[in-house]
Amino acid sequence: MDFWAILHNRPLEVGLIAWAIAQTIKLPLYFLQHHKWSWAPLLSAGGMPSSHSALMVGTTMGTGLSLGFDSAAFALAVAMTMIVIYDAAGVRREAGRHAEAINILFEELLSGHPVSDKQLREVLGHTPLEVAGGIVLGILVGIASWRFGG
Repeated sequence: MDFWAILHNRPLEVGLIAWAIAQTIKLPLYFLQHHKWSWAPLLSAGGMPSSHSALMVGTTMGTGLSLGFDSAAFALAVAMTMIVIYDAAGVRREAGRHAEAINILFEELLSGHPVSDKQLREVLGHTPLEVAGGIVLGILVGIASWRFGG
């Protein structure tokens, strides 16, 4: 088995390219929103577009285009993509809301006497718009890869 064959795995390439584009897009969007430059969004979860969605949809599109949309591998990719998108938009989003509420409680109830100066991370998941942005990006990168990538 040739381990280095992974470097020529088109579906994986498409997913990783979609993920990298999604993460990179977050930098100028952060600047436009906050009027300051930060490298933090490049490696953080949350934000527009969802890199989780872009990665999974790009890989799924690559799988369909490579092996066929009627293949078992494509079916599995769709199922996994649905789980990741549900998690990104649902479970992790709610966990972020809980973290936000807990941070407010700490500020209000323990003002002046903090138990810990480390707040919980509030941006864990994605809004439906952020997920949609990642889905569209993944589809476009998948199509562009096969159309122009040879």
